[in-house]
This record gives sequence, C-alpha cells and structure tokens, in this order.
Amino acid sequence: MTSALRTAAVLTAMLGLMPAAPVLAASPAAAIKAMDPDNDGTLDLAEVKAAATALFAALDPDKDGTLDAKELKGRVSAKQLKALDPDKDGTLDQAEYLALVEAAFQAANPDGDGTVDAKELSTSKGKALLKLIQ
Repeated sequence: MTSALRTAAVLTAMLGLMPAAPVLAASPAAAIKAMDPDNDGTLDLAEVKAAATALFAALDPDKDGTLDAKELKGRVSAKQLKALDPDKDGTLDQAEYLALVEAAFQAANPDGDGTVDAKELSTSKGKALLKLIQ
C-alpha cells in the first residue's frame, strides 16, 4: 500500500472522530464561490487541490516545504498529524497534505459524483474538508 493510500485510509477512519470544525470565515456557498473558477456551483477535486495548495503555501511562512503542528493552526490534531505522517518527521509535506485533502474530499462526497456542493460542505465531513482548504 502506498503512503498516499495509507494516509487516505487513516484519514477516512479518523474523519468520524474529528471534532466539529470551528466557525469558518465563509459559508459553504461563499467558499464554493471563492474557489470555483468554472462557476458550476460545486468544487471538484482539482479545484479543492488548487485551494489546498494555495493554503499550504500561506501556512508555510518559513518556506521549508512542510507544515508542523503550529503551522497547521488546529486544522489537524496532534494525534491526527502523527497518524497522517508516514515518514514520522512531525510535519506534513505538500504531497502528504494533498493526500489528506483528497481523502477528506472523498469523505465529503458521499454520492461519489466527483464534486462537492454547498449541502455536502455543510456536513461534518464537509466542514472538515473546508478546514483544510480555506
């Protein structure tokens, strides 16, 4: 099993255990509008990964290419960071972070249509995804 698949499996199992997301800066509909360049009213995986990549860069002020617990700013608990860190260095690099985001996207997309809409983002799993991309 690849590290990305292991990460996805761990995240999928842990999403049900994640605490409720804090109040987000934007409603699900506003988040979609901000991250939906094709204006179809949904977010697909490419749009989510683009938002996650931009957020990763913004959260990495020392520009070392990794995010530690402090830089993740509560988006991932210490326990989750440990479980999601396949190389056990205490940080997530961009590939590890994007694997986490992809697994969160899949969990937030229960109908499997390849997109998440405002209704899906309003669920606990959708809110967990939003924590990782905004």
